[in-house]
Amino acid sequence: MREMTAGFVLVGGHSSRMGRDKALLPGRSRSWVEELASRVEAAAGNVALVGMPQRYAALGLECIADLRPGLGPLAGIEAALQAGRADLNLIVACDMPDIETSWLMRLLDVAKSTAAACVATRDSAGVTHPLCAVYRKNCLAKVQSALDNGRLSVHELLREMGAIFLDSEETISNVNTPEEWKAWQMRREATQAH
Repeated sequence: MREMTAGFVLVGGHSSRMGRDKALLPGRSRSWVEELASRVEAAAGNVALVGMPQRYAALGLECIADLRPGLGPLAGIEAALQAGRADLNLIVACDMPDIETSWLMRLLDVAKSTAAACVATRDSAGVTHPLCAVYRKNCLAKVQSALDNGRLSVHELLREMGAIFLDSEETISNVNTPEEWKAWQMRREATQAH
């Protein structure tokens, strides 16, 4: 039996280091969040944003509100899992503009072939990315318990859940500051020039 999958893009952050909404930064042809949402949808078969619905209404994408605004990405994961759409939930942060559909599909394939609570990305530098991962719906109780107890570290939760990691040969950029965005634009222009 084919497991149901759901896709989510987290857009609930304050983008305080960037000074403007990261999700709405211009990508190759549309905003970052629109480009990423289309890749997540291609991999999972559907997509919803998790954040402030009124902020993203103009994009025409479904948006689920955080249940506990201001508590960071763990609250976004809670809202995605609470939606109860699927057993396997592909959750990606909006500040990872280089994530490809093929990688998201690999994450889902590994999640389907294992009973692990979570399958997360680990890049070539050994950095783990809990916001480029597949979470089973049965993680919800652990996520809620962590939030209830003020433990907001997603990395800590992954350790508790015994998450497994899929190793990427790429380094994965989280773009959080104007400097990182400028560097990302320069890399993109350099690859387009070739």
